[in-house]
Amino acid sequence: MRSSEWIAFAYFLYVGAFAWIRPLPPARRVALTAACAFGAGAVWAIAHIDGAAVLRDWAPAAYILGGYYASGHLFVAPSLPVEAWLMSWDRRLLGDPATRFAHWPRVVVGVLELVYLGCFVAIGAGFLILSAAGHASYANRYWTMVSAAELGSFAPLAFIQTRPPWALERKPVLADRAIHDLASEMTDRFTIRVNTFPSGHVAGSLAVALAVGSVLPAIGAALLLLALAIAVACVVGRYHYIIDAVAGALLAIVICAIVLVVS
Repeated sequence: MRSSEWIAFAYFLYVGAFAWIRPLPPARRVALTAACAFGAGAVWAIAHIDGAAVLRDWAPAAYILGGYYASGHLFVAPSLPVEAWLMSWDRRLLGDPATRFAHWPRVVVGVLELVYLGCFVAIGAGFLILSAAGHASYANRYWTMVSAAELGSFAPLAFIQTRPPWALERKPVLADRAIHDLASEMTDRFTIRVNTFPSGHVAGSLAVALAVGSVLPAIGAALLLLALAIAVACVVGRYHYIIDAVAGALLAIVICAIVLVVS
């Protein structure tokens, strides 16, 4: 199997194992174990289909999404000391996070919110850019970087369990309420509603930029700006703590550096 496939395969086994370590309700434990067995089996089966190169090139996007939702089911109860530590840094650096960005221009806040919502699209878009430029042969290296960054962000949910800032604070005062309300509604409906430390948004978007940039430097530079905007949006919209964003960036940099050195 490709290295990116081994990462996904091992991750489903990891979550499935923690389903029996964490004090989960019996029904959730069984369901999560079955889901992880299916995920690991799908990775293995797709990797061994003859002539399925294109499917294998794109399947990691589904593995990342599946790993994300599976991780959320490991959440049992928040670690209040860790939440307090994360919040203390935000208050130390931002003052009152709910009002810190109240005077930022409406268009800036609106763009940041939209960028945040489009983070997962960027993961597929990164590989689409490589393919369109004739570099589909870099599929495994690309997905190794991105999968390791994303799944590496979700993995600590097995033992570091916290709630996101928006679940603990009052609503932030922002110039563009409509787009923020839309982003908040989509976050509430389509995410696991718990905090990932490090931030998967930051780690994933930065890994995309570094992976693409290793082949297409100019496009990679543009994607770096996008990753920076996503990191800022995570904090402005109160979707992540500052330390989440910093840890996500460091994780992506370390993983991508290792992959580029050994590949």
